[in-house]
Amino acid sequence: MSGLFIVIEGCEGAGKTTAVETVAQFFSSCGFSDDKIIRTREPGGTLIAEKIRAILKEDSKEQMDPKTELLLMYAARNQLIKSLIEPAIASGKVVIGDRHDLSSIAYQGAGRGIDRSLIDSIRNIVLGSFRPNLTLVLDLPPEIGLARAKKRGELDRFEKEDIAFFNRIRSSFLTEAQKDPEHLKVIDASKPLAEVKVCIENTLRSFICTAG
Repeated sequence: MSGLFIVIEGCEGAGKTTAVETVAQFFSSCGFSDDKIIRTREPGGTLIAEKIRAILKEDSKEQMDPKTELLLMYAARNQLIKSLIEPAIASGKVVIGDRHDLSSIAYQGAGRGIDRSLIDSIRNIVLGSFRPNLTLVLDLPPEIGLARAKKRGELDRFEKEDIAFFNRIRSSFLTEAQKDPEHLKVIDASKPLAEVKVCIENTLRSFICTAG
């Protein structure tokens, strides 16, 4: 099998970290060695991108303009793709990403209200035709996700937004999934963890059979 890029998306507290590990274990069971399975996150994943992540996540006395946020997201994404993701895929590795481009459509687009045409323009400049092979959208009511996030500890700048912000984001994820059901698969993340893992594994199994 050639290299793959599998992405996990979803609102805060949806269980993306656990899902990344579930995907990694699945490909390990398929015969991929540890050095052939790469885990990463957005924003972040490289030295430069992690510095941008710190700026995006931390509270500041200076309010960040939504367009600044959008541009920083794509700057970090571009660095990650060029430095890590594309070389890994080219060498036959499986890259599992905690968030990618769909998050900008949801968070900066639906959440912040940035016009989609502007996002698409930046997206085309940065990504061109580059897309994940498969995206798993973990869906659950924002109230549940935020309650989970609060249990993890101190909330970051995004997690402190109001519930309406996250309802817009959830709606955006689901709308985008409806547009491209072949590559965007919705997983009900409100189910018990064992059931979510089985659903992810079944989705991956179906994907591989179809791709193969």
